[in-house]
Amino acid sequence: MLSYRHAFHAGNPADVLKHLIWIQVLDYYTQKDKPFMVLDTHAGAGMYLVESDMARKTGEWSTGIGKLWEQADDDLPESVVRYRQVVKAANASPALKHYPGSPWISGYCTRHADVLRFFERHSTDAPLLAQALRFVQKRTQINVADGLAGLKALMPPPQRRAAVLIDPSYEDKTDYGKVVAGLRDAVQRFATGTYVLWYPILARREAVELPDRLVKLGLPSWLHVTLSTQPPASDGLGMTGSGLFVVNPPWTLPQTLEETLPWLAETLGDSGNGSFTLDWQIP
Repeated sequence: MLSYRHAFHAGNPADVLKHLIWIQVLDYYTQKDKPFMVLDTHAGAGMYLVESDMARKTGEWSTGIGKLWEQADDDLPESVVRYRQVVKAANASPALKHYPGSPWISGYCTRHADVLRFFERHSTDAPLLAQALRFVQKRTQINVADGLAGLKALMPPPQRRAAVLIDPSYEDKTDYGKVVAGLRDAVQRFATGTYVLWYPILARREAVELPDRLVKLGLPSWLHVTLSTQPPASDGLGMTGSGLFVVNPPWTLPQTLEETLPWLAETLGDSGNGSFTLDWQIP
């Protein structure tokens, strides 16, 4: 099933949370001179126009990055300032025209010696991804293949350091089981990598049970964060927020999120319906 297109949702509150944390992970990794591998299992198109027909159809970006774009730096938490700095780097003008996906963010936030490995199965998005990543073309490999299978093949990385982003669309309910199995296998192959797994908050049973399934993997170091911005619909349908489960998170991440999440919940919550959770186990 390859009908999902992230262009409908780029820049929404779920992207804000995911990309803010992803930038924190990448910045932490680049503090050391030793190069590392970035691996993105579901890369998408890499760059999105906020005025495209697909983006206009949902207008989701206006509920996420749109609420942060014009605010003064002094009014923002430090991590939000950094996140917006990266998004602004993708725009040649002061106006918000483009929203960068995680592959572009990965290219921008890493160095010449760091290698980039992306997987995208959609036949339309894969060529767009290559175009968006021309500025890091020499250290980038794009695979039109299953990202979880690619993750298994590339762990452990030659660099012995890796930051991995796993964020399928979950259109197919079997994705929930696949990400649990894929994460378990990757950690068995390479225990010291940082793995960031995104998931939607839905009334669907598989989504509700996913966090507990991840915790029960018994991993020694992890962080779990959620951000909800919408009230539950009366029919129980629709996404109300999103969560991230991070294996081997930077030790600085809990404090960063403690400072950031209350502000994000208040700023991005629809009519006062913003809320968050944060839990971690970091030796």
